[in-house]
Amino acid sequence: MLRKAVKLWSEPVWVARVGQVYQKTTDSLKHQVAVGMNTALYQWGLLVAVIGFLLGRAVILTELTPFVLPFLAAIYLLKRDKAAIASFSLVAGAIFSYHGQVGFVIVGIIAYILIQKAVTRFVPNQTQALPYLVFAASLLSRLGIVFIGSGTISGYALMMAAVESGLSFILTMIFIQSVPLLTVKRVQRPLKNEEIICLIILLASVMTGTVGWAWNDVTVEHVLARYLLLIFGLVGGAAIGSTVGVVTGLILSLASLASLYQMSLLAFSGLLGGLLKEGKKVGVAVGLLVGTLLIGMYGEGGPGISATVIETLVAISLFFLTPNRVIHNIARYIPGTVEYATEQQQYLRKIRDVTAGRVEQFSTLFQTLSKSFQMPAPKEDMERDEKEVDYFLSNVTEKTCQTCFKKERCWVQNFSKTYDSMNKIMTETAKNGEIKDQLLQLEWNKHCIRPEKVVQAIVIEHSHYQVNQMLRKQVSESRKLVADQLLGVSQVMGDFAKEIQKEKEAHFQQEEELMEMLRGAGMEVGHLDIYSLKPGQAEIELSVPYDNGQGIGEKIIAPMLSSLLNENVVMQKEELHFYSNGHSHMTFGSAKQFVIETGVANVAKGGAWISGDSYSTLELGSGQYAIAISDGMGNGERAHLESTETLQLLQKVLESGIEEMVAIKSVNSVLSLRTTDEIFSTLDLAMIDLQTAKAKFLKIGSIPTFIKRGDKVIKIDASNLPMGMFQDFDVDVVSEQLMAGDILVMVSDGIFDSPSHVENKDLWMKRLIAEMEVAEPQEMADIILERVIRSDRGILIEDDMTVIVAQIKRNTPKWASIPIYRTPMPLKKRA
Repeated sequence: MLRKAVKLWSEPVWVARVGQVYQKTTDSLKHQVAVGMNTALYQWGLLVAVIGFLLGRAVILTELTPFVLPFLAAIYLLKRDKAAIASFSLVAGAIFSYHGQVGFVIVGIIAYILIQKAVTRFVPNQTQALPYLVFAASLLSRLGIVFIGSGTISGYALMMAAVESGLSFILTMIFIQSVPLLTVKRVQRPLKNEEIICLIILLASVMTGTVGWAWNDVTVEHVLARYLLLIFGLVGGAAIGSTVGVVTGLILSLASLASLYQMSLLAFSGLLGGLLKEGKKVGVAVGLLVGTLLIGMYGEGGPGISATVIETLVAISLFFLTPNRVIHNIARYIPGTVEYATEQQQYLRKIRDVTAGRVEQFSTLFQTLSKSFQMPAPKEDMERDEKEVDYFLSNVTEKTCQTCFKKERCWVQNFSKTYDSMNKIMTETAKNGEIKDQLLQLEWNKHCIRPEKVVQAIVIEHSHYQVNQMLRKQVSESRKLVADQLLGVSQVMGDFAKEIQKEKEAHFQQEEELMEMLRGAGMEVGHLDIYSLKPGQAEIELSVPYDNGQGIGEKIIAPMLSSLLNENVVMQKEELHFYSNGHSHMTFGSAKQFVIETGVANVAKGGAWISGDSYSTLELGSGQYAIAISDGMGNGERAHLESTETLQLLQKVLESGIEEMVAIKSVNSVLSLRTTDEIFSTLDLAMIDLQTAKAKFLKIGSIPTFIKRGDKVIKIDASNLPMGMFQDFDVDVVSEQLMAGDILVMVSDGIFDSPSHVENKDLWMKRLIAEMEVAEPQEMADIILERVIRSDRGILIEDDMTVIVAQIKRNTPKWASIPIYRTPMPLKKRA
C-alpha cells in the first residue's frame, strides 16, 4: 500500500495538480493581501494618517511648521471624510515630536476650521480662496500664541510668522496638486512636470518628519532621500534625478542645517545616476555611490564619510529589494519614459478600438437597413401578385356580381370556373384592350348573363390597376436605390473601421538610422518621424532649416531617401517656417509607379458653345486614376446638364470610397428615378491603378475604347444600355493590364459615327490610331478630332464630339537618387 501511494504521488499528473493548487492558493493569498492593503490605506485612511503624523513632526528653521495647515486644507477640500483622521494624526505627530509646537498645531487647526466655515458662505470658489485662508489661519495662530506667551509681538516674531504663513500659502497650492497623487488608488492620467515637482516637494516634506530618527549615526531621512533619488533617477533619467536631488536636499537642509551639504550630494548623485540609467538598477546605484564618495569627502571629510556611505548602501539595498513592478508603475506616469510611451499607446489603442467598434456598429446597422430595403423573394412576389389579382377581381365583382341574382350559382357552385374565366379575361383585356379570343368570349357569354358589363368593368378597373402597378414599381425602385446606397455606405464604413484598427508600427531604430545618415551626409535635420515603411506606401516627415527657396527637400533629401529605401520617394508637401525656430516641415512619400498624361479635344454640334458631352479626369486618394466621358441624349444645354450631372454624381460617389460598380449603379438609380422624362446619358469610365497599371473599363451605352501599344491597336468593348433607361441593369467590367508607353483613346459617339461613308468604323478607327506617329496626348487628341471632321468633307459637325487621349508613363523622379555608401540594415526590415 505504501509503495502504491508513493508511486501514485510520483506521477506527473499529481505533481502538476499539486502545483496548480499551490499556485491558486498563492495567487488567492496575494490578492487578499493586496485587497486588504488597499482597503486599509485608501478606504480606512491609514495612508492619510501616516502622512499627517510625519508632517505633524516636520519642522524647518528649528521653529516653523508650515506643513500642517496646507495638508489639512488639501485633505479638507479633496477628501473631507478623511479630515478628522488628518487632524488627529497631525496633532499626534506634533505631540511625539521634538519641536514643541503642539499648541500652534492645535490652535492653527481650530483657527482654520473656524475661518473656513465663516468664509465658505461668502466665497463660492473654495479652491482659489484656500491659500488665503491658510495664510490667515497660520498668521493669526502664530501671532496669537506669541502674544499670549510674551504679551508683546517683536519684529523678529512678526517676520518669522510672516515667513511661516508665506510658506504655508505656497505649500497649499503645491499640496492641492500632489495630495491626490498619493491618496487615490490609481492615477488615471500621466503627470505633468509641475505635478512631478509638487509630488517631490510633498515627499520631501514628509521625510522631514523623520528628522531625529537615527541608528548608529545612520539617519532615516538621508536613507529615504537617497532611496527616492534612486527610484526617480532610474525612472526619469538625469533631468528628473537631479531635480529630485535639488528639491529634496533643499527641504532637508531647511529642516536640519547640519544637512546642508546633502543638497549638493543628492543633486550630483541624481544627475550621475540618471546618466547611468541605461545600466538599470546597477548603473543608478553606482552613480549614487560615486556621488556619495566624491561629495562626502568635501562635506564631512574622512571621519564622517563612513556613516554617509552606510546610508547610501542601505538605500541601495532597499532599492534592489523594490519589485520591478512598482518601478514600472511609477514610470508609466513620467513623461519621456518607455513605460509612459507604452501607456499612451495602450490608451490610444483603446480609443482607436472603441472608435473602430462604433464604426463597425454603424456599418452593421447600415447593412441591416440595406437588407430590410431589399426586394422580396420570388415566392413573396408571386404571393403578392396573386393577392393583387384577388383584389382586382373583388373590385370587379363588387360592381357587377353583387347585384346579380345568379351570384350564388357563379361564386358558390362554380367558383373555380368563374374565377379562372375572369382571370383569363383580365389578362386578355390587359394585353389587347378587348377580348379577341372568340372561344373565350363564347364561353363567357354562356357562363354569365351580363358578359358585356363584366368585361367593361374589367377594362375600367385596369386603369386603376396600372396606376397601382406603376406606384409599386417606383416604390420598389426607390427601395432598391436606398438598399444599394446603404450597402455602399456600410462597405465604406467597414473598410474605414479596418483602417482605424491598423497598428501604427514603431520605427525608432529606423528613425535613428535615417537621422544619422542624413546628418552624416551634411544635412541638418531637426526631427524625423517614420509613419510607414511598406513598399509603395512609405511616409516620412521631418524638419529642416529654411533653405531660401533652393529646393533642398526635392533635390537632395528625396533622392537620398530614395536611395536608402530602394524606391522612388518624392516630397509631397512643404510648409515653410512651420516651427517657432524657423524650420520648415516636409512630408515625403512613395512615388506612384506610373503617371497618366492626358489630352482632350472636343467640339459641340454645329460649332456651338455648349456641348452635350462632358468629361472628367481625376486622381482618387486610393491611388486610382479615373477617366470618364458622358454623353447626354441629344444636344445643347439640356444634354450638357444631363452629362455633367452624371459625371458630378459619379465623381462624388467615387471620392467617398465606394466601389465603382456600386457607384455606377447608384448613379443610374438616381438618374432613373429623378424624372419621368426619357433623358438618358452614356458613361465611359476607365479606372487605372497607378501602382500596377491595371485598368478596369466600365461602359454604359458608350463607344469602344482603343489602346495603342506600339504598332498594335486593342479594342475594348462592352454592351450595356445607357444610364437612366432602366433602374436595374448589369454592368460588364473589362479588365486589361496596361504597360508603360500605352496610349488610351476614349471617344464619344460623335467621333465614332461621324464618318458616314465608312461601313466598318471599328477598323477605320484602328487604322487612324495606328497610323499616328505623334507621342504627345494633346497633339494626338487634336489630330484625331481634326481628321474625323475632315473625313466627312468638313462641311458640318453633325454631333457633339469628344476625344480623350491618355498615355501611361513610368514615373521617373525629376532628380536622380543620391547614393549613401552605407547599407541601412534596419530599413530593409519592412513591415
